[in-house]
Amino acid sequence: MANAQSRKESFSKRRPILAVVIIELLLLFAVFAAGAVATMKQLDYTSPVLLSFTPIAIVLIIYLTMRRRWGEIGFRSLRTIPVEQTKYYIPLILVLGTIALKGFGELTLSKVAFFIFFTLLVAFVEETIYRGLIFNILLRKSAVAAVLTSSILFSITHIMNALSGQNMADIALQLVYALLIGGVLALLMLKNGNIIPLVLFHFVHNLIQFLGDDLQDTGTLPYDIFVIVVLVGYCIWLTYSVRTQRYSVDSSNTSQPINR
Repeated sequence: MANAQSRKESFSKRRPILAVVIIELLLLFAVFAAGAVATMKQLDYTSPVLLSFTPIAIVLIIYLTMRRRWGEIGFRSLRTIPVEQTKYYIPLILVLGTIALKGFGELTLSKVAFFIFFTLLVAFVEETIYRGLIFNILLRKSAVAAVLTSSILFSITHIMNALSGQNMADIALQLVYALLIGGVLALLMLKNGNIIPLVLFHFVHNLIQFLGDDLQDTGTLPYDIFVIVVLVGYCIWLTYSVRTQRYSVDSSNTSQPINR
């Protein structure tokens, strides 16, 4: 009886760690393979992501639709977020505003249209994989494992930027930045179980960066340091809030404010 029930469980439930490792390795393989093709063909810097993320997005859409897992991994109506919880998303606006202060480069309609598609693709794929699939697989083990592991893997994946010829200091800054962003978004996912605001933030964040002067790397360090300080404080605030909510729920055995 137990063995039959075990066989009915999905692979991710029976082997959560292995499932996460496979997902991460497949993503890295796809990105690095696309990067190799782009290098040989001398394509532009967006090509590796387009070549790898486009088929991944199609596979994710087909999989989530056929398995009816959209809601399970967080694609829910924004109405499911309690009004009192919306304050926890306000610092995201501060982060976006600070990034926008760096300024924008020369904009054309074709450039804006391309990067809207490009950044929406990246936001959908990365959030679905890290704050959707990986986060929910590990959440069955513990909230700490889900938040930390998904954030660390998200940060490690951004090592692909080393292929663009950046120096080690810039790469280290990006990894720390990605780790903090991943931590914040994972904690928000833990609080409300809704991935839509995270996809929207990720989309707008990347869009501002690609349309801005950030790629010119001139005088942006003070902005980067300020955002990192904000993200550190943000992580601490969210962690305290999540721990307080969980303690309140465990003590009262009543409602469940964290939608799990």
